[in-house]
Amino acid sequence: LDDRMEPVLKETYGIMAYQVQVMRLAQVVGGYSLGGADLLRRAMGKKNVEEMKRQRAVFIKGAGERGVKESVATEIFDLMEKFAGYGFNKSHAAAYSYVAYQTAYLKVHHTAAFFAANLCMVMDDGDKMKALIDDARANGVDFRLPDVNVSEWFFSVPTENVIQLGLGAIKGINRALVEASESERIANGPFEDIFDFAAREEGVNFRIFESMVRAGAFDSTDADRGKLFSNISNALQGGAAVRQSAGQDSLFGGEETKTMVNWVEGEQWS
Repeated sequence: LDDRMEPVLKETYGIMAYQVQVMRLAQVVGGYSLGGADLLRRAMGKKNVEEMKRQRAVFIKGAGERGVKESVATEIFDLMEKFAGYGFNKSHAAAYSYVAYQTAYLKVHHTAAFFAANLCMVMDDGDKMKALIDDARANGVDFRLPDVNVSEWFFSVPTENVIQLGLGAIKGINRALVEASESERIANGPFEDIFDFAAREEGVNFRIFESMVRAGAFDSTDADRGKLFSNISNALQGGAAVRQSAGQDSLFGGEETKTMVNWVEGEQWS
């Protein structure tokens, strides 16, 4: 629209992509100082109607003093107002583009790890977790249920296209318990069942147990969740009894006390 616009917009093919271009055009076409141009940018970004009326008159007057027709100056101002409403400053846009390029590369070439890392950041937000899990599945990633004998607190990537759900994603569970159970299974082997878990993990309570059973954290020991759920109270009582008797036996150098298993029938869950 005016020859003075070309050096400002040449690198973006005549399009106002950056806020700094809007400011520069205000300077070279409308006669603004750089400070005044920044005030104009701010008014445009905030869509301040009254201020924009005043700035339009200032711009058209300044452009006219530089030989620009009022109709052309009006058109230039309209374009500036349109692009300033959603443009970034150039340094901000460059930084965002660089990060976007890096994350796009990771999403394509290390898909499971990319999604696992993102999931670790939103473990307390179910809606964001669901959106990420849906996107990951659409990109060929498989998920494994939380597993008391495998999972860590955070999400992990056992193989290239598989994410192991972290126990930390289970509502109501606490990190101290998860880390203690992880140390216990590393030191003394995997948990055999919920009775064994209750005997070896003093910090577990009914609410945590219930959440873990519902989430499938004990499926690797027994896939019948209805039975597991019906035996939570028994497991907690048996575990407490094992710890108590183990402490007494140690006084007399007796053998290690095993978990007292007393399974009851449970309703079959669909």
